[in-house]
Amino acid sequence: MPVFAAVVAALTALVASRRWRRRPGRLPAVAEIVSPPKSTAIAQDGAVRSVQSAELTLAHEDWKRMWNATHLENLARTYWLFLSRVTGWLIRVVYDESERSVVFLGRPLTLLRFDAPEYEIERDHGKVRWRIRDGLLVARAGRGCGFLSLDVRHLGDEPDGRVKVRIEVEVANFYPAIAAGFSTPVYEATQSAIHVLVTHAFLRSLATLDLAPSKVGRFAVHRPGVRAAGRAAIERARHIRDHTQH
Repeated sequence: MPVFAAVVAALTALVASRRWRRRPGRLPAVAEIVSPPKSTAIAQDGAVRSVQSAELTLAHEDWKRMWNATHLENLARTYWLFLSRVTGWLIRVVYDESERSVVFLGRPLTLLRFDAPEYEIERDHGKVRWRIRDGLLVARAGRGCGFLSLDVRHLGDEPDGRVKVRIEVEVANFYPAIAAGFSTPVYEATQSAIHVLVTHAFLRSLATLDLAPSKVGRFAVHRPGVRAAGRAAIERARHIRDHTQH
């Protein structure tokens, strides 16, 4: 069953990826994949490291509004929500106080289980990281070894006044059960390829600048003015999209 879910994810992500590639002028930002074709490395002991990167070019006012702990937490929620949507809700994320579980339909089919997220927030850089505990996709010998992270870094201002940001999705020190149970080539042709495809689609989708609100709300800001500014930015993005379609 997890293999079936992975196939659905691959096909759906392919459609999503092509859609974002066709509509760059209709979005409030531009997202460009910059990670090299060989962005996944597998060590001799089977540990996998995959870094998928995109550069996001957006208006300075949007960057100023979005660069804070609240939106970093929302970016994390957007990643998990995208994963569910792109698989037709076959894959879901279950939130607990001390862990996050990626499940196929529901428990006990837990594909991946993570510790609660850890945040690093600096002036021009932010990162959220989930340490991998276990799951059906993790080899027994690799439990508790790796992590998944989302990294956002301000690269500088463009000549036209817009801002360029690099966003990376990294999986490191991950030991896949498929490679241990079958072979590394099988992992590369299936789970690894699907991960890259889905991640690229997610990174392109960020050109909407429409982030989902966090389910946990650890860094939530409840001031009405902040909420109104966020709603106004989303409405402005939708107006730009609708105007270009007509």
